[in-house]
Amino acid sequence: MESLKIEGLAIAGPSCVSDSVSKFVGEEKKQLELMMMEEEEDDGDDDEGSFGKFVPGPLLPLKEQIEKDKEDESLRRWKEKLLGCLETDLNGQMEPEVKFHSIGIISSDFEEISNTPLPFNEKQSKGVLLFTLREGSEYRLKLTFSVLHNIVSGLSYTNTVWKNGIQVDESRGMVGTFGPQREAYVHTLEEETTPSGILARGLYSAKLKFKDDDKRHHMELDYSFEIRKRN
Repeated sequence: MESLKIEGLAIAGPSCVSDSVSKFVGEEKKQLELMMMEEEEDDGDDDEGSFGKFVPGPLLPLKEQIEKDKEDESLRRWKEKLLGCLETDLNGQMEPEVKFHSIGIISSDFEEISNTPLPFNEKQSKGVLLFTLREGSEYRLKLTFSVLHNIVSGLSYTNTVWKNGIQVDESRGMVGTFGPQREAYVHTLEEETTPSGILARGLYSAKLKFKDDDKRHHMELDYSFEIRKRN
């Protein structure tokens, strides 16, 4: 008896394999190859760096979400915790709205947090100089925002940085899921470290974008920053 091995699959049989078996094995091999190719294509399609393959359910008005499954005690408590008491926002509006109030910088280079109101006013340039840091500094961007009308699910961000027109960095992160509430949310993004060296110093331009699981874009902010020599 000899065994026929095809990509890790062993088939025992006589040395002279019949045409029907050969055809069957060939078809199985083709199917395996097609499946592998489809998986590779699926992995490559995610050029925006989305978080997993989560497919969100249909969007419902906030009032309907509160009333849905109200007999489920644990789910009701979870909704109350997420949504709070928001009778004034139960207006049936479907689309959630994320309103950004300010952006700031937290760093050991600053004694206090620097905050800039959003949106930038008309007197400020499109790529306003948001902050100046020394090379090799650790920092975080801090955002203050409100959520209105509905739950925003899977809010995430992309921060892309260029120097002299060449992209030098891109970071992505998950902010979270937020329900509407009267108080503004305060969130700090993942910690970043400015590069070091003579070539790293100078002015940079950047674009910060926010979107949710439903592919709604909530903010696109152009700004600039400067890296200086550490004394």
